[in-house]
Amino acid sequence: MDFIAISTILLKISLVVFMAGNLMDMGLRLNPEDALRGLSNIRFVAHTLVWGFVIGPAVAYMITLVIPLEAPYAIGLILLGMTPCAPFVPLFVNKAKGDLGYTAAFMLLSAVATILFMPFAVPFMIKGLSVSAWAIAKPLIVMILIPLLIGMGILKYSAINAARIQPVVKKITGLFTLLTAVFIIIVYGKGIISIAGSFAIASQLIFFIILTTFTYWLGFGLKHEQKIILSIGMSTRNLGAAIAPLFSVAAMDHRAFIMVVLALPIMVLFAILSVKMFGRPKSFD
Repeated sequence: MDFIAISTILLKISLVVFMAGNLMDMGLRLNPEDALRGLSNIRFVAHTLVWGFVIGPAVAYMITLVIPLEAPYAIGLILLGMTPCAPFVPLFVNKAKGDLGYTAAFMLLSAVATILFMPFAVPFMIKGLSVSAWAIAKPLIVMILIPLLIGMGILKYSAINAARIQPVVKKITGLFTLLTAVFIIIVYGKGIISIAGSFAIASQLIFFIILTTFTYWLGFGLKHEQKIILSIGMSTRNLGAAIAPLFSVAAMDHRAFIMVVLALPIMVLFAILSVKMFGRPKSFD
């Protein structure tokens, strides 16, 4: 087994810990009352579901029809379109003076909806990706739902223990975030460099521009504190959830992975732009 093969295995492991750790960390801090407040706002819930699981996937799919992307890059973009909300959303929402209670509701809703949506949407929207609904759902449940429920369960039965555990989980997650980034560079570094000229970057820029701006501008009936959550949440993607179906396919073209990985620096950039454009003054002071 060569160095790249070993690094690929370590990347999978670090990605699982990174995703599970982030979701458990979220659960340990997720006040059910705050989440219920956001979930009781039907307009906010409707915007989240429509933008996250109707318009987002549709925009990604339409871009693949208009821009001549090679099939693996198109698959990666469509998967990104199905997976809103990165784990670091609260950080940027706080900078933009958004409502952190509604952020909890947004993240919970996005996590659950992703698990329910992807197993049925992936085979329907990506014809070349032959994988069963359960093969898609299983890693999502392991990486998203179970860690989230464990964190929420600990918080519910012992807030003191949750407060003690959360910093440890955060540190471990931070370490594996760094490891994930390192292994991504090792495994996909050359592929990312060679992506120039493939329209992959252009297609992602178009996708993130649309999702970042229109979610805020068209957030009719919502307050700024809620619209900024939509803008930041939709301008970021759950990369672990997007990659999970690819790991379920034998001999998957590595360019699909590269397309998903490429979104990391781009979505961080657009999250910052969302704060700058729509956040309250002096957001990063």
